[in-house]
Amino acid sequence: MERIGVVGAGAMGRGIAQVAAQAGCAVTLTDVSEPALEAARDAIGASLSRAVRKGKLPGEDAAAALGRIVTGTELACHAGAELVIEAAVERLDVKAAIFRELARAAPGAVRASNTSSLAIREIAGAAGTPLIGLHFFNPAHAMKLVEVILPDGAEGLAPMLEQTLRAWGKTPVRAPDSPGFIVNRCARPFYGEALAMLEEGAKPAAIDAAMVAAGYRMGPFALIDLVGADVNLAASESVARAMGGHPRYHVFDALRRQVVAGRLGRKSGEGFVTPDPGAAGPAPGAAERIEAALVNEAASLLAEGVAEDDIDTAMRLGLNFPRGPFEIARAAGPAAIVARLEALEAAAPAHLKGRYAPAAALRAMESA
Repeated sequence: MERIGVVGAGAMGRGIAQVAAQAGCAVTLTDVSEPALEAARDAIGASLSRAVRKGKLPGEDAAAALGRIVTGTELACHAGAELVIEAAVERLDVKAAIFRELARAAPGAVRASNTSSLAIREIAGAAGTPLIGLHFFNPAHAMKLVEVILPDGAEGLAPMLEQTLRAWGKTPVRAPDSPGFIVNRCARPFYGEALAMLEEGAKPAAIDAAMVAAGYRMGPFALIDLVGADVNLAASESVARAMGGHPRYHVFDALRRQVVAGRLGRKSGEGFVTPDPGAAGPAPGAAERIEAALVNEAASLLAEGVAEDDIDTAMRLGLNFPRGPFEIARAAGPAAIVARLEALEAAAPAHLKGRYAPAAALRAMESA
């Protein structure tokens, strides 16, 4: 695909536009706000200039990439596009309205949403038109992973989409059309178990130190502070609602208190471990506990037809984890993971009962 449309000139939209343009595609970038489009062109230009200064991109290639991007405020600009990716605000009504208009403005295009929290079938149902999901990760120009969500009937698009994404330097993985897809769903225990241990009296810095010692670039509390406690809370609540309030997705009061108090992390100047985490040695058993929960969540996705390798790849690339959940399971042994989960379940307080019940696929791995 060489003619690409992007709807929404925020951080994700302009990142996707830059990726496509750098790969040689003609790009139309639209937004309802002309100032947002001007800011997007400035941001893309600045990003390309940084790449030139670092020796990662020849100056003439940067200029050519920027020249391939045409902006406009009307969705009619995408007429003739082969692929249009929506990267607008995470509101069902807004996305549905965009896709209804795109069905008229670009009827021959493959139409995709970059949503991170809404089901593709839900958007398609509200819009009354078929679409797919292409979930990029922020910053889109740097992160390699793209989750590809293909509803029933759209599977035939996979080869063309995967070829296009690989030409853009991305690694596509097939994800289910279920809450959080792969990464945002499997990431819940990384944060959730840390918050559970905080509830039990462990220190955030000690939990983070345990994960760093286990090879992770940063611990869960540092990551919450980086993305924002408000963003993490919204994602946690969205997945919890979609999963019917199952205790595996319990939203912890400590996270809500951070948001209410305005301790959002780096953007507010104060968070769980921001600005100063304090000195702390690794919390005993923290890494093993969090990784057991990660494995269990990943195992639950196998029942939805997701491949082990795709889950491992998604978690490594989407969250920069040192290893995927099934790599953890193979190294530790499924029986050891099950034993940890059973011990946690036996000790769980009433509001978390059922949280640690081993997934059927994990039980099957244990007995294999």
